Amino acid sequence: MRVIILDGYFDEPAGLGVPPYLDVYPRYVAGAIWTVKKSADILYFTVDFVRNNFEMFIELASNSTLVIFLAGALVPGKYLGGEPIKPDEIRLWSALLERPLKILGGPVARFGMGIEGGKLAIPPKELGENFDLVVSGDVELAVYELLRNSMSVGSVDPSITREGYELLREFAIRGARIVTQHPNHGLNLIAEIETYRGCPRYVVGGCSFCIEPLYGEVVFRPIEDILLEVKALHDYGVKNFRVGRQSDLYAYMAKDTGKLEFPKPNPQAIEQLFKGLRLAAPGLEVLHIDNVNPGTVYHYPEESKFITKTIIKYHTPGDVAAFGVESADPRVIKLNNLKVMPDEAFEAVKIINEVGSLRGWNGLPELLPGINFVHGLIGETKETYVLNYQFMKRILDSGLMVRRTNIRQVLPIPGTRMWKIGDRIIAKHRRIFQVYKEKIRKEVDIPMLRRIAPRGVILRRVFTEVHEGGKTLARQIGTYPLLVQIPMKVRLHKFVDVVVVGHSYRSVSGVPVPLNVNTAPQRALKTIPGINREILKKIVLNRPIRNLEALEKIVGRDLVKYLTV
Repeated sequence: MRVIILDGYFDEPAGLGVPPYLDVYPRYVAGAIWTVKKSADILYFTVDFVRNNFEMFIELASNSTLVIFLAGALVPGKYLGGEPIKPDEIRLWSALLERPLKILGGPVARFGMGIEGGKLAIPPKELGENFDLVVSGDVELAVYELLRNSMSVGSVDPSITREGYELLREFAIRGARIVTQHPNHGLNLIAEIETYRGCPRYVVGGCSFCIEPLYGEVVFRPIEDILLEVKALHDYGVKNFRVGRQSDLYAYMAKDTGKLEFPKPNPQAIEQLFKGLRLAAPGLEVLHIDNVNPGTVYHYPEESKFITKTIIKYHTPGDVAAFGVESADPRVIKLNNLKVMPDEAFEAVKIINEVGSLRGWNGLPELLPGINFVHGLIGETKETYVLNYQFMKRILDSGLMVRRTNIRQVLPIPGTRMWKIGDRIIAKHRRIFQVYKEKIRKEVDIPMLRRIAPRGVILRRVFTEVHEGGKTLARQIGTYPLLVQIPMKVRLHKFVDVVVVGHSYRSVSGVPVPLNVNTAPQRALKTIPGINREILKKIVLNRPIRNLEALEKIVGRDLVKYLTV
């Protein structure tokens, strides 16, 4: 039995699966197949691989028993590592495959597909016409039932949904093997790890635009199950992990979940989890987190400080707690049932900074908040943009740090309150949105980046990803990695250390260090902090410089840390 899994990539409010990130869906589906058919031949392909090897894919898929399309970019952005599948690709590729049984699963089949912020999502019914089964529930359960019932589509409820994690425990462990087929395996692959599904604010309806409350009551995944999956992934060579698949990590195993809008955090459970992660994956190289509700941090400052300290104890630096602030306009906050008022969000930023702002071994602060803004929400006016700018300026002027400001336009999704509103509010404000975004980038983001990664700081273990013209684009592995533009071609898919030499809106310029003074071009040497025209002239005139002692005499002791011979 041959099964094809096509990974069209995922980007949801609580989960990411665009390379180098590998989300849970392909792993769970593979595990469901191998639970029923241990000898099944599963071939995993990313959408980017299919684009580059289309004829081979069509031939293989046409001669397979089952082809599963998985996708779901519901909060799409700009990506360096890959491009999510497009609606036309889903329609065309599925139409070309006449022989095998075809399944469409993931958020694309449950909620639809987002094209870009500010535009309506495409409903599932417009994408599933060429499929035998469009799974609006949990695709791994549907595949499991299909195989158990001798491939009888009629025996499968497409809306089947898991109520707990009992079966998923087995799927996650067995499906870990699929990582070995990922193109980033052995390079910069980072596995997304699920701790629970849904939103604790489900009890009050959740935010107007978000899909997480649509999953219903929160069900926490047992710590033991998480650790067994991480061990399996680690055994198959995964060294980088992101505990990102949840709406609020600080609410994991929180007391009174399902009763309170902001249930009290359970610091002991989170400590047990993170300590266990280190034991389950002793060779891990990156351990990061993602979503944190600023309301939890504000309402429970002491518990949140304890949790932050715990994460820092076990994680790797450069980590980000993404705060869904969404708006600093009190009117918008009330009308959309958002999480925090501006002063509360500011306090939450302050609390994380108190604990997480110290610089780690890789050159970046240990753990900083990231701010998410969503525009086009109910009640938005031109004043909303002013209030959001003032909020970010207040953070900057207070000497605090946020790792990044994510500014996006709402993408109305079927089932959410914003679906009825559509894109009419954002359409009215398109011009002011562009002006405001430019102002934030110029007046907040650049000075903030200079604070986070000042000129002269060395960023460790930066992975070179692509060449662009005469430059190399590189990033550290982790949550919201900082883009580094290297002004020369450097060998790809290698780890290098770089010294920060300049700043742009959302990236830095950096030069590999130690830089060889005998072979480096002058344009690279002159970017090194402290190398002026006079020192550069001395270097060029004395080439080849024979040893570090001679180099130190020419450039001085402070510059030797950036250079070699």
